[in-house]
Amino acid sequence: MSRLTDRAALTAYRAGWSLVRRLPERLAYAVFDLIADIAARRGGSGVARMRANYARVRPDLDAAGLDALVRAGMRSYLRYWCEAFRLPDLTEADLVARVRTVGDAPVRAHLGAGKPAVMFLGHMGNWDLAGAWSTTQLAPVTTVAERLKPEELYDEFLGFRERLGMRILPLTGGSDVFRELTKALRASAFVALLADRDLTAGGVEVDFCGHRARMAVGPAALAVTTGAALHPVSVHYERRATGRGYELVIVFHDRVEVPATGATREKVATMTQACADALTGAVREHTEDWHMMQRVFVEDLDPARTPVASAEGAA
Repeated sequence: MSRLTDRAALTAYRAGWSLVRRLPERLAYAVFDLIADIAARRGGSGVARMRANYARVRPDLDAAGLDALVRAGMRSYLRYWCEAFRLPDLTEADLVARVRTVGDAPVRAHLGAGKPAVMFLGHMGNWDLAGAWSTTQLAPVTTVAERLKPEELYDEFLGFRERLGMRILPLTGGSDVFRELTKALRASAFVALLADRDLTAGGVEVDFCGHRARMAVGPAALAVTTGAALHPVSVHYERRATGRGYELVIVFHDRVEVPATGATREKVATMTQACADALTGAVREHTEDWHMMQRVFVEDLDPARTPVASAEGAA
């Protein structure tokens, strides 16, 4: 049964990739909006988790407001997929036309001087489109991808991202990821990592949107180890001034400096908290573009644990 499910997922993915690329753009987005609305109404575990996460981020909303936010979140999530299917057909000029950046000058200057940089990203907007833009307009992106099942589906995603010009390292089943990323940064690479959810046992607890959450320490640890510039990055959609379609906005937040004192673990924790602070503002402002359908808050990861209010929450 598992094998049949895997084959069905792979077949559906390949069919979607082929079909969506053939549809007129406006029709493709309209179809994915419809799918998103149906999914939001039907619910399911992913939608329920999105709703629970959004409820923690936006406690000011009543039930109707939260319903509307989840619907918008599903539309944003399906917009990501529609774009991902169509992304291989975009030219460099298309990428430039679809993306607007904020605060990229310091990163651009740093990379232009031949120095390494590492970006701390949240699961926001379309990180594949952001990676494709960065690869063509800043520097080739090196990143890490979680292995998917079936293996053929992971290979499809791997090939897709590599064709966009990115270098992809598998999170598991390959060589030591931290060592490979360290080598890349010491060769002045541009590394971008999704880090607002801890996929290992080595994450750190941070204050995030008024709650305790677990986030990955990789970006901060790499910055401490290699001297690479660390920047939190948030990505969101904005409707075009014409009212037709969306553009992707990539915001490069201020560099997070390595603390002058403290043990390495303390420095990493402090820097990760600074990245979480930057993402807090972005996620609260553009909650619908935070595509988080997994547990990230400590209260959800360990329901038996007594909640500990963050400094922000206590205030």
